[in-house]
Amino acid sequence: MTSYKDILVHLDQTDRCAARLAIAAGLASRFGAHLAGTYVIDVPPVDFFNAAALPLDAEGVERIRDQMRSDAMAAAGPVEAAFRALLQREGLAGEWRLAEGNHAATIALHARYADFVVLGQTNRYDDSSGWGVRSTIETAVMGSGRPVLVIPFAGDFPVQSERILVAWNATREAARAVNDALPLLREAKAVTVLAINPRRGITAHGDVPAADIALHLARHGVRAEAAHTRAGDIADGEALLSYAADISANLIVAGAYGHSRARELVFGGVTRTLLTEMTGPVFLSH
Repeated sequence: MTSYKDILVHLDQTDRCAARLAIAAGLASRFGAHLAGTYVIDVPPVDFFNAAALPLDAEGVERIRDQMRSDAMAAAGPVEAAFRALLQREGLAGEWRLAEGNHAATIALHARYADFVVLGQTNRYDDSSGWGVRSTIETAVMGSGRPVLVIPFAGDFPVQSERILVAWNATREAARAVNDALPLLREAKAVTVLAINPRRGITAHGDVPAADIALHLARHGVRAEAAHTRAGDIADGEALLSYAADISANLIVAGAYGHSRARELVFGGVTRTLLTEMTGPVFLSH
């Protein structure tokens, strides 16, 4: 990955949309990238109303769906205006995308044509942003083939990540995350590659945990420091967040682990902890 040329940002009506857009716009400006602001209208299918056993005929269902679509279109108007105003104000190349369909699947589809997608973390104190946001993040991470930058639901964060913490466990997902994050890593003032509870040996972390990947990064112009720690009695995800706080990291880069089970996506422990407990932006790749 030499640079980022296409960035997708998810836009909606939440209070954090402006903060998410500002970060995405800042990154687009730094890398000279095209910025696509994507807003999704997800009107329930007819089967949804039938399953709810509502006393409505076909025409009644269509009237409700038409009204829901009309309301959603109207709500998108101010978001579009703010996005277009930002493009003009910052002199950015970009486009507004108004898409209809399943929210999570639509974002994942559009993300395939970008270098990465910027999404917002689920606000655990707001029931209205619960499952829909979680599903969108999970589907984008596991189904788009592109990395995802997740912005916390609270806090202010700099556009440029001066200190980045890379979670390294010598897996395919971690290697993919490091490669996808290279443009960000090159610009950072300090990069720490951390192995938690490392396994030594040729099939694991090597004789010196995280040293091999730090050397690889050095060849790409990244000044990276190899580190390792023992988590002790706490989970790896909590140890990672604790270490990030200790070194004042303002971005965590990590491989995303999970699998599809029936009709749901299930994240592994570290990924789940990052997405629920993050205190700063997290760059995830699968």
